[in-house]
Amino acid sequence: MMKNNLYLDLHIVQTVPPSNMNRDDTGTPKTAVYGGVTRARISSQSWKKAMREYFKKNIDENTMGIRTKKIVEALAKEIMEKDSSISEESAMKLSEEIFKKTKISIEKQEAKALFFLGGKQKEALAYYGIANKDNLKANEIKNILKANQSIDVALFGRMVADEPELNVDASAQVAHAISTHKVVTEFDFFTAVDDLTPNDQSGAGMLGTVEYNSATLYRYANIAVHELNYQLGNNKEICIEALKLFVEAFVKSLPSGNINSYANQTIPNALIVSVRSDRPVNLVNAFESPIQVDGGYVSHSISRLKDEFNKINRFVNSPIAAFTLGDIEDIGEEKESLSELLMSLSAAVENIL
Repeated sequence: MMKNNLYLDLHIVQTVPPSNMNRDDTGTPKTAVYGGVTRARISSQSWKKAMREYFKKNIDENTMGIRTKKIVEALAKEIMEKDSSISEESAMKLSEEIFKKTKISIEKQEAKALFFLGGKQKEALAYYGIANKDNLKANEIKNILKANQSIDVALFGRMVADEPELNVDASAQVAHAISTHKVVTEFDFFTAVDDLTPNDQSGAGMLGTVEYNSATLYRYANIAVHELNYQLGNNKEICIEALKLFVEAFVKSLPSGNINSYANQTIPNALIVSVRSDRPVNLVNAFESPIQVDGGYVSHSISRLKDEFNKINRFVNSPIAAFTLGDIEDIGEEKESLSELLMSLSAAVENIL
């Protein structure tokens, strides 16, 4: 393993009240069997989508990417913004030719699969297309799509089946959140009244059932900091800002499914952020044996997490630095606020990179 490898681990214990924020195709809350019992589960895809939405609200839009099949239309709009003399028809045609040069499958001016396009990449492609519309070169277009990575593309990666050369390895991994204990899905019977029903008539205008559960979750994610730094052009300042944004989004974001019905606006009960030089470590083993207690699960979950954090030092190197938020003692530096934790994390990473 290279000496300059650097990893960031994030561990969260978080309660989720009665909710149905992440569902399968039948509308049932997602679950997983772990340790021989059924757990509540919120998929990594669901939480990453929530994190990307958080990114969009908190950083410059140009540093973000878009994931869409409508890449031809998106680039055409950028081309027309850069050169107002180009008609919409010509811009669409030029945009389509640019993407076809890279072997990306385009059909009816749409990509066959979702494509993750960075904001700076889109801008650079527009300038390139305008300047070279009669002499488009595949290798130059590919170089643009491999450089100027947006933060979310660098973090979450990009797969292009048509042209693997354009793939981007994700520098972040996000685990499916699971409950630290067994759960049982419950059913909420509801009725809705028709406001224009005559007074002499009774009965509901609509009725049905919605499945839901509630849980104390263990959430985990990691970042290969050295890989993120490389993807972002070895710019230490941008890399550290991306790390801070990722941690903040992982802590504060929530999947939005059915959120109006359940108002599950919770925040973490406890957070551990550790910096490691050898490898990332998921601590879900702490909950392989489901917590079984009378009363709440939070304090027992935090205690299990703390014990597991200390146990793993038998197998891996001790973290270079660790920071905690919430009711966790004797692990690294205890912080009073997320902003204070992010400042200390920034200083630690800056000294190591």
